[in-house]
Amino acid sequence: MDWIIDLLTKQSFAQTVIIFGLVIALGIWFGKIKIFGISLGVTWVLFVGLFFSFMGVSLNTELQDFLKEFGLVLFVYTLGLQVGPGFFASLNRNALVTNMLAGFIVLFGVITTLVLYYFSNNPISIMTGIMSGAVTNTPGLGAAQTTMTNLHHTASDTSMVTLAYAVAYPFGVFGIIISMLLLKKIFKVNIEHETELQNKLIHFREDRVISKHLKLENHQLEGKPISAIFEMIKKPIVVSRMSHKGHIITPTPKEILTEGDVLLIVAPKNLFEQLHILIGSESDMNLKTAIDSDLVSNHVVVTNKEITHKKIGDIPEFHQFDFTFTRLYRAGTQMVPNGNLTLQLGDTVKVVGTKEGLEKVTDILGNQIKRLEVPDIAPIFIGIVLGIIVGSIPFQIPNIPVPVKIGLAGGPLIIALLLSRFGNKFYLNNYTTNSANLMIRELGITLFLASVGLSSGSILAKAFEGGGGFYWIGLGILITIIPLLLVGIIAKKYFKKNYFEICGLLAGASTDPPALAFALKIAGNDIPSATYATVYPLTMILRIVVAQLLILMFS
Repeated sequence: MDWIIDLLTKQSFAQTVIIFGLVIALGIWFGKIKIFGISLGVTWVLFVGLFFSFMGVSLNTELQDFLKEFGLVLFVYTLGLQVGPGFFASLNRNALVTNMLAGFIVLFGVITTLVLYYFSNNPISIMTGIMSGAVTNTPGLGAAQTTMTNLHHTASDTSMVTLAYAVAYPFGVFGIIISMLLLKKIFKVNIEHETELQNKLIHFREDRVISKHLKLENHQLEGKPISAIFEMIKKPIVVSRMSHKGHIITPTPKEILTEGDVLLIVAPKNLFEQLHILIGSESDMNLKTAIDSDLVSNHVVVTNKEITHKKIGDIPEFHQFDFTFTRLYRAGTQMVPNGNLTLQLGDTVKVVGTKEGLEKVTDILGNQIKRLEVPDIAPIFIGIVLGIIVGSIPFQIPNIPVPVKIGLAGGPLIIALLLSRFGNKFYLNNYTTNSANLMIRELGITLFLASVGLSSGSILAKAFEGGGGFYWIGLGILITIIPLLLVGIIAKKYFKKNYFEICGLLAGASTDPPALAFALKIAGNDIPSATYATVYPLTMILRIVVAQLLILMFS
C-alpha cells in the first residue's frame, strides 16, 4: 500500500492531477448544498482547495501555476465569447441608463474600498481581494493576482489576496440578497402590483418589434417599387407579406405598389406613426391566417459557415427565391433584418415565403443543428494566442514606475469580445454552443479556483490571527451593501426603475448567478434576467479593469 501513499503525497504529475480532481469533484458536490435556498456553487472548489492546503497537501509549484493561469485564460476567453454579442447590444441607446447605473455600482464600490483602505491598516492588495470577494467576482481576483505578479509582489502577498477574497465571498452573496430585501422594505414593494405595472410597460415599449397590416392609401406611392418606402423611412423595416392584385405574396423591394395593396410590415413600434403617414391606415385583413395564402413561415438556424462573412444584401441566392426574412434572433436580442446585416453562426432567422422558397433558404442557411454541436477548436486557440499577446504588451502609465500589462485576464477577454462580434469578417469563427461554452468555462474556473486554494491554505490561520479575518468580513459587507443600496434607491426614485429591474441590476452588477436565482424566485417572472443580461458584460469588464487599476495605482 506504500505506492498509494507515495502517489498521493510525493510531488508528481499524477499526484497533481489526482489532487486537482478530488478538490474539483468535492467542490462541485458541496456547491449543490443550499443554505436558505442559496448555493455558493463553484466557489466551493476554492474552499475545498484551501482545506487541502491547510491540511498539508503540497503540489509541484510550476505545474500548479500553469493550471491556474491556463484555467483563468480558458475562463475569461470563453466568457468573452459568451457575453460579446450582448456586450455590443448593451451599448445601444435603450440600455444606456441601465448600464450607467451598473457603472455607478462599480464606481461606488471602488470609492467605498478606497475609503476603507485609508481608514484601515490593510494594504491595497488585501482590500482588492476583499472587494473582489464582496462583489463575488472571481475574474477580478485573477486580474489582481496577475498584476501583482507583474509588479513582482511575493507569493505570500498573492496568497493573502486569495484569503481575503475567500472570507468575503460568502457574505458577498448574502449581502446582495439582503440589499434586495432591504430595498423591498424601504419602498414597500407589492409584488403583484409591480408585476401589473411591468406588463403594461412592456406592452407600450417603443422599441418593441411588432407587425401591422397597412392599406396603401397614399396615391403618390402607386406605381413605385416597395424600395421607395425603405428609402424614405431610412430605418430597417420588413414587408413580410403583401396582398397584391388578389394574391398574397412575399414581395421583393422591386415589387410595384398598386391601389388596394395591403402590406404586412414588421418594424419597431416607434416607426409606425411615420409609416401610417407615409402608407395609410391599419387594415382589418390578416395575411397571416388567410385561407387562400400559399405562404408559410419557419424559424431557421444559421449553420452554413460560407454565408457568415457576407452581408445579407451581398448574397445572390437571397434574391432568387420567394421568401422574406422578418426577424432575426441573436444572443437573446431580436432584430429586424436588413441588407447591411451580417449573419453569424447560431443566429435564428424567421422566414416567410412559399414552400419552395423556404426549402431553398433552409438549404442556404444550413439549419443543421448537429453542425453547431462540434465546435471549431482552431479559431478558439488562435483567439487565445492573440489574447495572450495583447495581454503581454507593456505600456507606460504616468507615475507608475514599471510598464503595465493588462495581463492574462484582460487580453483574452478583450480579444474574445472583439472576435465574438467581428471574427467572421476575418474567417475566425469562434461560435460555440451554450453547452460547449459552459463546459470550457466551468473547466477553466474550477482549475483556477482549485489552484489558488491549494496554494493559499497553508497560511489560512494567519488570515484570522488577531481577528483579522473577521475584520475583513466586516469590510466586505460594507463594500457589498453600500453601493447596492445607494444605486437601488437612485434607480427607483430618479430613474423610475421597477423593483424587478433593480433586482436584476444588482445581481448583474455583482456578476452573481445565485443572486439572480433569488431575484427570479421573488419576481416570479423573467424580468430580472433581462436586466442581468444587459449589465453583466459591461460590469464584468469593469470589475476586471478596476481590480487591476487599484493594484497599479496604489501599490
